[in-house]
Amino acid sequence: MYRRLSHLALLAWLVLTVVPIAWTFLASVKTEDEIFGNAWSLPAVPRFDNYLRAWEQAHIGQYMLNSIVVVSLSTFGTMLFGAMAAYVLARYPFRGNRPLYLLFVSGMAFPTYLALTPLFFVVQNVGRAVPFLGLNTHGGLVLVYIAYSLPFTVFFLASFFRTLPTAVAEAAFVDGASHARVFFRIMLPMAKPGLISITIFNVLGQWNQYQLPLVLLSGARDKWVLTQGIAEISTAAGYDADWAALFAALSTAILPVMIVYTLFQSQIQRGLTAGALK
Repeated sequence: MYRRLSHLALLAWLVLTVVPIAWTFLASVKTEDEIFGNAWSLPAVPRFDNYLRAWEQAHIGQYMLNSIVVVSLSTFGTMLFGAMAAYVLARYPFRGNRPLYLLFVSGMAFPTYLALTPLFFVVQNVGRAVPFLGLNTHGGLVLVYIAYSLPFTVFFLASFFRTLPTAVAEAAFVDGASHARVFFRIMLPMAKPGLISITIFNVLGQWNQYQLPLVLLSGARDKWVLTQGIAEISTAAGYDADWAALFAALSTAILPVMIVYTLFQSQIQRGLTAGALK
């Protein structure tokens, strides 16, 4: 009975997830009359020019490039600093280790919108000293993404590093390896499943972020990321009724995320279960 109920719940979740995505992709190749007609009817002729119109006229291509640059830099920074912090907190006992770890973890308790106003002024002040890290810059947004992604990254990786065997690292120290060499050449490769899993979560979370770029990039339209571009199309659609281009832009934003998750699905599952199995 329990298994049947769990299967029914999974089936309901599958329908709630797949149906909106499938309808979005279907609507992206329809005309507006077909979109507001029979919702699930196939288009008479697939209108791939919707994608071209969204890409060129709505500047989705530029916004996607901006998103790729920002997410690539912020994910790299998050993984580098997060892995180093998690490794030290997990493997090196020192005074203040536990309070410092709890300080990192406490960052997960604060919603993004709670700090938007003070964050705006902090980034503004940073920009006065370092212009390329201030408001309306990708550098400032990258730093904020890293700061918001570090708590969960440190929490996840610290737990993973604690499960790794110490014998290999101790042998390397005996052979004269430095702490940095042991970390980069031995411990990071051993932690590969966990690193891949948390990297994918960070990519997905930062790719779909809207509130932070809305506040930090509001004054530089040419630096907008993809979520801002889609929101702009949605707002304009209320007056221009270009719904076909909106669904094409949504499909453009969804497709990379689906591809990344599909390609790395098995690695994500191994990373999430590796710590429990060791």
